[in-house]
Amino acid sequence: MSSVVESRVTEVERPADKPVDREKCCPLLLRVFCNNGRHHRVDDFSRGLVPSNELQIYTWMDATLKELSSLVKEVNPEARKRGTYFDFAIVSPDTRRPVYRLREIGVTCSGRKGPDDNFTLAQKNFIIGDYIDIAVSTPPRGGGGIGGGGGGMGGGPPRREQWGR
Repeated sequence: MSSVVESRVTEVERPADKPVDREKCCPLLLRVFCNNGRHHRVDDFSRGLVPSNELQIYTWMDATLKELSSLVKEVNPEARKRGTYFDFAIVSPDTRRPVYRLREIGVTCSGRKGPDDNFTLAQKNFIIGDYIDIAVSTPPRGGGGIGGGGGGMGGGPPRREQWGR
């Protein structure tokens, strides 16, 4: 007797994120900290302290990284330059020790479409009460725009060694 074993691989689909009805749902207060060229140090968030350059944004869990970078550009004229990179990270308390952890969640670029643009806070497992830290890297003078001549960024997000870490 022989038996046939049938094998099926089924793809489990994640339920689509429900869009938030922004007319009916109350927004959350998002505490954002921007720094030029690199993220803040994690110990800048210790002992109940936070960096002094806080930006408070009322938004919803379906806010995209591109949407957040647009809001930062509204208050930061330097960040409006084409070719400016916004490297996003979530800063959250460690569950085992009294310290904070920084977890990078994506990069957007002003004037360019990118793979991380449409990720939402919910998709990146943001929890209300966490902070958002953004490393803002402006293009070098005389270059960095779309089709502009290089100037050290090489067309992609800045490498860690360029941030001085």
